[in-house]
Amino acid sequence: MIIESGPHEILHVEPWGPHAFRVRSAPHAIRDDLPGALTTPPAGARPQRRGSAMVNGRITAEVEAGRLRFVHTETGRELLADKQPYVWHRGPRVHAPLGDGNHRVEQHFRAYDDERLYGLGQHQHGLLDQKGCVIDLVQRNTTTTIPFLFSSRGYGLLWNNPAMGRVELARDATRWVADSAHQIDYWITAGDSPAQIMASYADATGHAPLIPEWAAGFWQSKLRYRTQAELLAVARRHKELGLPLSVIVADYFHWARMGDWRFDPEFWPDPQAMVKELDQLGVKLVVSVWPTVEAGSDNYSEMRAAGHLVSSVEGGLLTQDWPAKGRGESFVPSAYYDATVPDARRKLWRELREHYAELGVAGFWLDAGEPDLPARKAEQALYGAGPGRQVGNMYGHYHARGVHDGLTEAGVQRPLSLVRSCWAGSQRYGVALWSGDIPTTWAALATQVRTGLNVALSGIPWWNTDIGGFHGGDPATEEYRELMIRWFQFGTFCPVMRLHGVRAPSGPFTAEQTGADNEVWSYGERAFQILREHLFLRERLKPYLMKLAEAAHERGEPVLRPLLFDFPGDERVWTVDDQFMLGPDLLVAPVLAPGAASRSVYLPQGTRWVEFATGDVHDSGPTGGTVEVATPLERIPVFLREGSRPL
Repeated sequence: MIIESGPHEILHVEPWGPHAFRVRSAPHAIRDDLPGALTTPPAGARPQRRGSAMVNGRITAEVEAGRLRFVHTETGRELLADKQPYVWHRGPRVHAPLGDGNHRVEQHFRAYDDERLYGLGQHQHGLLDQKGCVIDLVQRNTTTTIPFLFSSRGYGLLWNNPAMGRVELARDATRWVADSAHQIDYWITAGDSPAQIMASYADATGHAPLIPEWAAGFWQSKLRYRTQAELLAVARRHKELGLPLSVIVADYFHWARMGDWRFDPEFWPDPQAMVKELDQLGVKLVVSVWPTVEAGSDNYSEMRAAGHLVSSVEGGLLTQDWPAKGRGESFVPSAYYDATVPDARRKLWRELREHYAELGVAGFWLDAGEPDLPARKAEQALYGAGPGRQVGNMYGHYHARGVHDGLTEAGVQRPLSLVRSCWAGSQRYGVALWSGDIPTTWAALATQVRTGLNVALSGIPWWNTDIGGFHGGDPATEEYRELMIRWFQFGTFCPVMRLHGVRAPSGPFTAEQTGADNEVWSYGERAFQILREHLFLRERLKPYLMKLAEAAHERGEPVLRPLLFDFPGDERVWTVDDQFMLGPDLLVAPVLAPGAASRSVYLPQGTRWVEFATGDVHDSGPTGGTVEVATPLERIPVFLREGSRPL
């Protein structure tokens, strides 16, 4: 460990696993008890001192007068270095007192003209390379903050701080900011390939468990199946038509009040019989779980008395108005269970176990888990783990942890939860992230491709979108049917394949809201035949997906990933943002615009590919090559690496 202490700062630099360092800085004392993604250092570090520098495998940390420079050990090439932010400032780190014992902290690094920057979780800006962006480090619906930055210079950096803030990826500097914190804390690793960087990150923050086989199939959902009879009718029709179906989802307000965490017997009279019938059909049931608890619900009084509800810095409980069900009130204030408190997580799991898991429910959909709050209220939250401004980005992480721990204690060996919010390291809790309540537009579809690629380089291997988008989309129109087909084709090759949305026409946002039909037979006969074929194509993919699950579990490899992951030596692939790899052997080029009769597909250098639809073999040559591929409505371009058998 390198420790430098001066009148204004204490700096710790320590090996944290092979080929990586953890850096912490504080104006007074370094704390080890703060929330974050780094818990126990991975084994295998073999640091060596060389004067004022420390060598740890592929990365060397040089320290001079409190300034850090990280270089590749073998080549001496600079990976990342501190930058003094202002002429008059003492160093590259800022600890600005807030007057309450906390600080606004800033870390400044040099910028590099040739650098491309990826990761940072799930954002809807539509970009793959985020160089030049300012990214808010705040959780929102459709936005998932995972402060891990993947660089084309051969390093990965985790900002190990769950505070609200931002990262500025400017031309003259990179600046990380936490609005309220005790200290600066980041982790950096070096790799000679993207695979090495992602493996090191998984070792430091946790490996994803193996996905259950049922989760690799097709998921059917809509907002919302209102009754047990509606849901079973859809599952039965899949069976009658001979269509593959792995999962069906019971969305929100299958309960009577927010915080009941059980089926409303008025509309779901015999959930145990429902689960039994679904099992006989080969279908698993996943149920929606919200973190909201309204007064008068089953658990409100007990949780409030036990301190299991989130407080407000202004006093009392933090509440937000949400729809009420069947009581003549349109909206009622709801509190939030405090997922950062271990006893509150255990209380929630006891409810989920008794009312769902013991009936045979296979998994949980942790919806609105940011939690879904306006920005001002999110800052007012006072959690057991600390103020919302300091720890709020970890709420969904703790929420997923509670369900994961409950499932594993119940003997589930491959736990999985569908989540709308997570943070760095959440992959170890078996999360499958989805991109939230996105629009039903072609632009949104194109954005999801880039969003998913950045999630892949943020350490979350299991990801999906609402196929067809969430808000709107009229199944009766030919325009939307085309979009649905193209989105469904894209979803066929996503890590998780899930059809969901509130289709037009739909009523206003109330507890009774439900949209139009959203099943594969809801979009006309031509669309049905195309979607049907892709359901069977997904079934063919399942064995390959389970192999990819092993690679994700063992080595932290993304399932869906940008071409740069497998072909980093090809300079052109670092800018390809409308294609992706599904594992090492499938190259997929979704159709992202209406009326497209063909599209260009880039084939990375030095490879031979078999076009799935035609069997034609394409040799990309030593410099890579572009081919024009026909895109009739029935298919999108898919290429198999020659000699592989993913399908």
